[in-house]
Amino acid sequence: MNVPGLTSLALQTFLTMLVVMDPIGLAPLYIGLAGGRPTSERRAIALKASLVAGGIILVFGLLGKPLLDHLGISLDAFRVAGGILLFLIALDMVFGRGNATRESEEGEPVQARPDISVFPLAIPLIAGPGTLASIMILAGGAHGNPLLLGGVFVVTAGVLLLCYLALRVSNHLARVMGESGIHVITRVLGVLLAALAVQYVADGVRGFLG
Repeated sequence: MNVPGLTSLALQTFLTMLVVMDPIGLAPLYIGLAGGRPTSERRAIALKASLVAGGIILVFGLLGKPLLDHLGISLDAFRVAGGILLFLIALDMVFGRGNATRESEEGEPVQARPDISVFPLAIPLIAGPGTLASIMILAGGAHGNPLLLGGVFVVTAGVLLLCYLALRVSNHLARVMGESGIHVITRVLGVLLAALAVQYVADGVRGFLG
C-alpha cells in the first residue's frame, strides 16, 4: 500500500467528518442543553458523550452495514427516527422543560436532571446518521487494508477530539452569558434544533420516495 493512498483517504476522512460532526456547531447546542448545570457535571457529560459517540462510530465503521442489513434497517429509517427524537428534545428546550434545578432552597433534591450525554449528544448530534453513513463509506474505501482502515479511525478520533474540545469551550461561553443569557439562547437553539430534526425526517422520507 502506498503512502499517497493513505494520505488521500486520511484527508478525505478529515474533511468529511469535520463537516458531518460539525464541532463548531456543537458548542452552542451544548450550551442550550446543559448550560444550567454545574461545571463539573458539564465536563463529565462532554467526556462521556465523546467516548460513547466514539464507540458507536467504531462499531458502525466495522460492523455497521452488515448489522443494518441483518436487521432490515435503512439509513433513511435511521434519519427519520433520529429526527423525531431530536424534535422531542427541541420541544423541551423551547418550553424550558428538563432543566429544573437539582436542589430546592432547603437543599433537598427536587428533580433529577436527565442524562443527555448518550442522547441527544452522543447520538444523534455527534454520531448522527450522516456521521454513521460516512464512516461506513470511508471504512469501505479502505478495502480491508489494515493500514488504511486504521488511518480512517485515527483521523476520525482526531475530529472527535475537536468535538470534545468544543464542548469544553462551551463551559466558558456559558459563564460569560450568565443564567439569563443561557435561557434566551436555549429557546432560540431549541427552534433551530427543531428545524434540524424536521430536516432529518424530510431527508429520510425523500430517501424512501426516491
